[in-house]
Amino acid sequence: MEITKGTGRLMLFAGDQKVEHLNDDFFEEGVPEDDADPEHLFRIAARSKIGVFATQLGLIARYGMDYKDVPYLVKVNSKTHLVGTSQADPFSNLWYDVDQVAEFKENSGLNILGVGYTIYLGSEYEAEMLVQAAQVVYDAHQHGMVSVLWIYPRGAAVKDEKDPHLIAGATGVGACLGTDFVKVNYPKKEGEKSAEIFKEAIKAAGRTKVVCAGGSSDEAEAFLKKLHDQIHISRAQGNATGRNIHQKSLDEAVRMCNAIYAITVEDTSAEEALKIYRGK
Repeated sequence: MEITKGTGRLMLFAGDQKVEHLNDDFFEEGVPEDDADPEHLFRIAARSKIGVFATQLGLIARYGMDYKDVPYLVKVNSKTHLVGTSQADPFSNLWYDVDQVAEFKENSGLNILGVGYTIYLGSEYEAEMLVQAAQVVYDAHQHGMVSVLWIYPRGAAVKDEKDPHLIAGATGVGACLGTDFVKVNYPKKEGEKSAEIFKEAIKAAGRTKVVCAGGSSDEAEAFLKKLHDQIHISRAQGNATGRNIHQKSLDEAVRMCNAIYAITVEDTSAEEALKIYRGK
């Protein structure tokens, strides 16, 4: 109830890319200098309307004492993008178990509401990741925390990571693991509208709620329209957005967060959300 503000919809601010993409997202042409500092993520989370801020435990330990009111989700596995799928199938190993996260929560007094874990479905290492994910979900629920699974089909066996049928398979796996939310990429298929073909993934998830990854930075109006379609046409139950928020100056990032929250939680139109982003 707290993480979705009683709506059932999750607005997840994703801040786990310092490992996943190294410094590529934070120090490049067109990205404001603000984004080079990890604290930029915490400043955004503290000043914006969000459901939860997802990042690694180490960052929460370093900055959380100055941002005690932020709702956190701990990402318990991560890997870099240096080893590509052409070299080896992906495997993202567990960094911490949920008991350690619960212990940190109790000792720190921080508002840690959930845990997140990534599975690369179709990797030759999927069996190990599925076992770890199952334990993460089970243990999270034993500690009264929400679980979010990032599930991405990836590896030599996967020919099209954005295939709508395969993404629906991934959300079904999330349901079988009992997770509260499953985060997947928005499907793409030539000649088809993504908002329509995404419906298969929502149905496959059943009572597990589906949230869509924000992807690379997009123009604000197009991004907000796409998010509105995901929720109102596809019937997704939220979003998980990183680069489309943090690759902006602090003031602009806060307005973008609030615009995304308005669509996701407050059920506003894409047009009204765009006004929030533009400060009108």
